[in-house]
Amino acid sequence: MNAVLIAPRKYIQGPNVLDEIGTHLSALGKKPLLLWDGRVKGLVGKTVLASLAGAGLEVVDVDFAGDSTKAEVARVAGIAKESGADVAVGIGGGKTLDTAKAAAADARLKTVTCPTIASNDSPTSSYTVWYDEQGNCLGFESWGVNPDLVLVDTQVIARAPARAFVAGMGDALATWIEADVCRQTASPNLAGGVSTEAAMALARLGYDLLMEYGLEAKRDVEKNTVTPAVEKVAEANVLLSGLGFESGGVATAHMVANCLPSLPECRGLMHGEEVGFGIITQLCLDKAFDADERNRIVDFEIALGLPVTFADLGLEGVERDRLKPIGDICAGEGSLCHFHPFEVTSDSLVDAMIAADALGRERKALAEEQG
Repeated sequence: MNAVLIAPRKYIQGPNVLDEIGTHLSALGKKPLLLWDGRVKGLVGKTVLASLAGAGLEVVDVDFAGDSTKAEVARVAGIAKESGADVAVGIGGGKTLDTAKAAAADARLKTVTCPTIASNDSPTSSYTVWYDEQGNCLGFESWGVNPDLVLVDTQVIARAPARAFVAGMGDALATWIEADVCRQTASPNLAGGVSTEAAMALARLGYDLLMEYGLEAKRDVEKNTVTPAVEKVAEANVLLSGLGFESGGVATAHMVANCLPSLPECRGLMHGEEVGFGIITQLCLDKAFDADERNRIVDFEIALGLPVTFADLGLEGVERDRLKPIGDICAGEGSLCHFHPFEVTSDSLVDAMIAADALGRERKALAEEQG
């Protein structure tokens, strides 16, 4: 396979960049469709609409229904076509952005993503993660192109719940860990080839920034402040993770994370929280990391407050038979788990989840002993 790297056309990050959204959108179109929900509109609506009006743009205002379902995408795409919108702008969390990307592909519009939380790496990617009306993950789909513009307002990010920022670190932390697996086995990335050296370097940079600045950035976001640490981690969560996962590849951490919402107890978790447990499962399945580095990663997750045990996921006392469907999916045809340099079976995957829970409990107990 050829080495392939894909990326958004332009990425802008900094405090109050949404104040400039009109200037940036005017270079892409004249009639933007804004997809956002009421909470987000209450947070940034006045600023965004004033900037767009100042740029002389005609706005098509659409309320997001709450999930990236096929029906919601069809509805939004229909509004875009009927209104004559020429650029789709998603403002909000990952599901809003994923819906905007899918609707833009359907209606053949340019795409802009404006995350209001740094909880995942959706903003830069070409992908939409699909859910059904019950909240079950159905898989993901690429539209072949990345957004034309990504606007990351770190002032807005810092005012969002710290839990979302931490979840973004969970999602981003997996990027290097999974991409390294794909590199070892020359497995395909999500861009249609194998990883470039650039993608691997970006994935590793994201990992290093998280490990160095993650705890400091969490403390700063808890105080709603924008600091150099927050800027670095926001970039790791959104840009470096996005480029790294799509052009580097993904493996067991995300496969497990995408299966966890099938258990009702896990549906209140954020994607990056599910990935956090998926990372530890992968570390127990694949011994590519030595024990010291593995423990360092688990301890970092514990310090952040990411789920590292079944109890953290709401699954305390879960029986093996309830985990078996996850094992079956992860061992099935087309699973990302097959990118490891060994066979992954349903039993070995469930064993790894159980081992992850045991490791998480052990490291938590040690952290409590040490104060």
